[in-house]
Amino acid sequence: MRSDAATPTVRILETPEEVEAAFEVFRIALVGLPPLPGRATEISEPGRTFGGYLDGELVGTAASYTTHVVVPGGARLPHAAVTRVGVLPTHTRRGVARALMNAQLSDARQRGVAIATLRAAEGGIYERYGYGVAGRLEVAAVASRRAVLRPGVAGGEVVRLARPADAWTLQREIYERIDPSWTGAISRTGEWWTVRRLRVLDAKQPSMVAVCGPPGAETGYVRYHPAGDEESVVVDDLVTADGTARASLLRYLFSIDLVETVKFDGLALDDPLRVMLVDERPVRSESIEDEIWLRLVDVGAALAARTYRGSGEVVVGVVDEVVAPNAGSYWIGAPGAKPTTAEPQLTVDVAALGAVYLGGTSWRQLAAAGRVTGDLSLVPTADDLFATATAPFCGTFF
Repeated sequence: MRSDAATPTVRILETPEEVEAAFEVFRIALVGLPPLPGRATEISEPGRTFGGYLDGELVGTAASYTTHVVVPGGARLPHAAVTRVGVLPTHTRRGVARALMNAQLSDARQRGVAIATLRAAEGGIYERYGYGVAGRLEVAAVASRRAVLRPGVAGGEVVRLARPADAWTLQREIYERIDPSWTGAISRTGEWWTVRRLRVLDAKQPSMVAVCGPPGAETGYVRYHPAGDEESVVVDDLVTADGTARASLLRYLFSIDLVETVKFDGLALDDPLRVMLVDERPVRSESIEDEIWLRLVDVGAALAARTYRGSGEVVVGVVDEVVAPNAGSYWIGAPGAKPTTAEPQLTVDVAALGAVYLGGTSWRQLAAAGRVTGDLSLVPTADDLFATATAPFCGTFF
């Protein structure tokens, strides 16, 4: 019997049976997600799956992977990659999701995690839990027959196809050797690699991996699969150590016989692909989508870890109704950031601060949306401080 007055309870799930049950709850919550019978523990980091209960029944779940994230300036901070958040459709709007997200946030902070990010299935949900859109990506399609790289673009490395038996191990080795350092990049856990592999196998469609660089010292790879028609391929993962490796793999993709279109499911907003071509018009933008939803778990640690630009300074007040220690004022200037007892000059909630943290959203945009209060003449100063040389981009879906 449904009891609308019941209070949700949340706990970490420990046994394989509980983790399997939680994955089934998530699968039902995200209508249409294919099952992975008996494999949930392989794709779940131990001690990171939460269960939400009403009247003793498991009705919701949230999980995460423990990784690091690269912030402006290059520092790598402890990070929770939040995933598999869902509540049964029969038990929504009863506080289960909020209880799960708050419990997960509290646990992360206790473990010294500074930042949490997620990929949102729905856009109107996660701001209420303190997450802001900190980075976006572009989905683009390239008419490969007309995509010619400029003569000055480097990239003559030999490209070879990985043997299917070695492909997943090789991708992971290359990713870890490169250790991506762009703003927004994260490390990938063994469980993450397992779920990607299982999803590809479950799709029952060919998946190819091409690598460049000498064996044992590869400098990049691209994983791709054929689209519904026989004249297109979709790039699932493209990781390179430098521009030479990237150009080599792009040349390869644009030269595949019988392929007319190469679709990129995720490019950074400032990706140089267009200007690398003799003619930009073969590149067609299909959409701009939110990628990084960021939550500052420890505002003080996160602000202190990134770098700032310009010569100005500003005192920012932060409102956080969930993590009380985050609330307060922070002095921010070119030398860094630190808590202060000074009165705030600009005030934002923690979700808005998360949105500007990586430089992917500007203070000017927040102010235009009515999300900044205080002395708005200091908004340009804040934008100068938080500006970054490159657009934030993760490139890892979880």
